[in-house]
This record gives sequence, structure tokens and C-alpha cells, in this order.
Amino acid sequence: MKDEDSRYEAVRSRDARFDGVFFFAVETTGIYCRPSCPAVPPKRHNVRFFPTAAAAQRSGFRACRRCRPDAVPGSAEWNVRADVTGRAMRLIADGVVDREGVAGLAARLGYSARQVQRQLTAELGAGPVALARTQRAHTARVLLQTTGLPVTEIAFAAGFNSLRQFNDTIREVYAATPTELRAAAGDRAARRATPGTGIPLRLAHRGPYQAAAVFDQLAREAVPGVEEVTGAPGARTYRRTLRLPYGTGIAAVRERVHCGRSRGGTHPGGWLEARLRLTDPRDLTTAVQRLRRLFDLDADPYAVDERLGADPRLAPLVAARPGLRSPGAVDPLEPAVRALAGTEGAGELVRRYGKPLDAPHGGLTHLFPEPAVLAEAEPGGPLGALAAALADGTVRLDPGADRHAAEEALLALPGMDPDTVATLRVRALGDPDVAPPGTALPGTWRPWRSYAVRHLRVAGERPP
Repeated sequence: MKDEDSRYEAVRSRDARFDGVFFFAVETTGIYCRPSCPAVPPKRHNVRFFPTAAAAQRSGFRACRRCRPDAVPGSAEWNVRADVTGRAMRLIADGVVDREGVAGLAARLGYSARQVQRQLTAELGAGPVALARTQRAHTARVLLQTTGLPVTEIAFAAGFNSLRQFNDTIREVYAATPTELRAAAGDRAARRATPGTGIPLRLAHRGPYQAAAVFDQLAREAVPGVEEVTGAPGARTYRRTLRLPYGTGIAAVRERVHCGRSRGGTHPGGWLEARLRLTDPRDLTTAVQRLRRLFDLDADPYAVDERLGADPRLAPLVAARPGLRSPGAVDPLEPAVRALAGTEGAGELVRRYGKPLDAPHGGLTHLFPEPAVLAEAEPGGPLGALAAALADGTVRLDPGADRHAAEEALLALPGMDPDTVATLRVRALGDPDVAPPGTALPGTWRPWRSYAVRHLRVAGERPP
């Protein structure tokens, strides 16, 4: 939605479909909001539009306390786009700037830091540091309002380099001190995390969400020791271990059935409830983003359903399952091992080479093996070759990897077949437009062929 008059109409009608797609700010109040903000819509001449929250903050606006624009789903545009901007946004969301700086981000993208700065600023209204700063502020707010951690610990856990920088950013973004922001949580303070319960989260998504299909797939694929799905359909909990940059984690995500429609026949969106137990709170941003990729929470179901629903073959499938998602992965090695060794084989590799948890959590006992460990333990065959390539960087399957370059590198490995590579493009790289090898999918299904194939498979049909 590029036209500003169209954007204003979305604001005037409080259209939740565009939450995260753009932000608007009101010059008379100095506040920026999500399009669905419930406040009285401002007059057109007082409104400015921004592609990112960071751009609005860079222009001097603070976040609305009523609609909390920092908690919206990420823009689906970054999942679709394979260019430098899309790759950069996926890496920033994964916490790369906080861990490696702008130089590390640029190195992963294959550009100079100056080029990355110039390109992001020109297109998004903010550079990588400002984009990462906005993300840090959101992480800090979550920790302030859901945990009892001391403010000093939260500052560094959120990625700030100093307490002064932390305080200044919170005041600038939220027009409140960290203490005031914590107090504003009100009754939410009763839900604050303790070491035994973890950090409670709401993982937002836009539009309808077919949780049953996602949890069905996760249950079928669950690798023993690393993942488990418990409970009855409609009220299941998916739990798994996480290997993270600073430590480890255990995530629990609850299945949530969404019902009803909002005004105008559009689904307002919702969330999945989650809890994270982290050995190091600095991993919060990365852990959340990896769960969002696994559950495909940043997708745009409106765009997908509109395109696929216009096809005669897919129309009844889309009508039956609006908002069907295409799950990703938290670790790119996991879908590769499942594809090459099967779920049982993956479980055996976990038992042999996965790092045991200090204390089991239910059926969770291990972390998934690291690529270097598998490469040394299983040096032969396609699995060993892939693990070695991931360990030495010959193949990159991180969020910012170039999808076409990754496919070429994968196909160059001994024993790697096109079906496995296609699976990795969908699951590890989050490519929304993958056609299985040997199929002839209509061009009208692009750029959502991954979702089209998912509809067919969930319905028990085969791609043409």
C-alpha cells in the first residue's frame, strides 16, 4: 500500500490487516501508532506515514501507549523479498547487529557497512543501528513488564551498551522512565516471570491463523528429546529446546483456536501464548524471532489467500483453511536431518551427539547437535557433507542467506538431491515461493507457491 490516501483510509477504518506494514504518526500529539489504533482517527493533514517504527522514532515520535505499535507482527514483505533489504531485516530481527555490529551485518550481506547504511536509510527511513535500537526498546519493555529482573540487568540483556543509553532510549520511545513503564503493567505484574516459570509472551500474528494444521505438522515431525507436543487437539502445547547465541532455552507455545470475524469481514488477528526459559536473557530477541519463523507468524494471509483463492482448484481449500501457514525452522540443520535421516534417525543422532540438558524438562532432554559435532561424528554421506559445509560456512542457511546462492551451494554437495534442497528453501530459508521438483505449478500461484503446495498437502492432494 504505497498511496498515502489509501493508507489514511486504512487508518480511518482501523484496518488491522496493515498492522506492521506501515506506521502513522500524528504531528499534533507527537505519537506514532499502528493502523488499527482504537483512538479517534486524526485529521489527514496532521498525519505522517512511516515504513518502520524506527523511522517514526528517528523523526521524534514516541510509541502510543494505547495500541503499542512495537508489538505488531513483523512486515511480511521481509519474508518475501530476497534482496539486500529483505535479508538485512531478517538478520537484524535475529539480533545480528546487537551481537556483531553493523560491520558483522554488512559482512553477512556481502556489502560494505556504508552501502548497507545508505540502502536501508533510503528505503526504510532508518539505518541498521536505529532499526536494532527500536528492537532493543521493545525487548526491554517486555522484560520490564513480564519479569522481576533488576533494571540494570534488563538494560544489558536487551542489548544496550550502558545504563544511560538504556534510560535515554526508553524515555524517548515511550515517554516514560523504565520504572514508570514497569509500573504501567498494572495487573500484568502478577504474571511476571520467575526462574521456574519463564518469560510469558504473546506472539502476535495478523489475520486468521490455522493453528491446528501447524500443530499437526509439528507433532508429526517432533524429534524426540528436542521437541514434544502434548495435550488434546485444540489445546495442545508445543515444547522444545533452543540452542542460542549466549546460552540455551526452553520454549513452550500453546495452540489457540481463533474464532469470529471483525467488521468488514476481515479477521483482526491474534496471538499465540508462549513461555521462554532462558539461561541468558540476552537471547530473548533471538529466541522470539526464531519462534516467529517456526510458526510463520509474520506472514500476510490476506495477500496469500487473495491470490490463491482466485484459482479454481485452490479456492475451496483456501475457503476451508483461511490463513494457512507454512512453518519454518528454528535451526536450519533440523529440517535437513529430518529430510535425510527421517524423524527416527534424527532422534538417534540427538541421543548420540546432542548436548544433554543439565536437567530434563518433561520429554526434553537434549539440544539438537551442532553442525561441527555432526560433521566430525558422521563424516560420510550427504548428512556429513552438509554438516561440514554449515560448520565451515561453505553453505549458509541463516535468515540473511541469499536463497539462490544457498540452493546452488547445496546442490554442489555430494548426494544432495533437489527434493531436500526444495525442503530447505521452504523450511530453513523461509522461501514462500518454492515449487517441488518435477511439478508444474501455475504461474498465477506466484509468489506463494509454497503456501499453495501446503494447502494441497494438508487437504491430502498432490501438487500437479
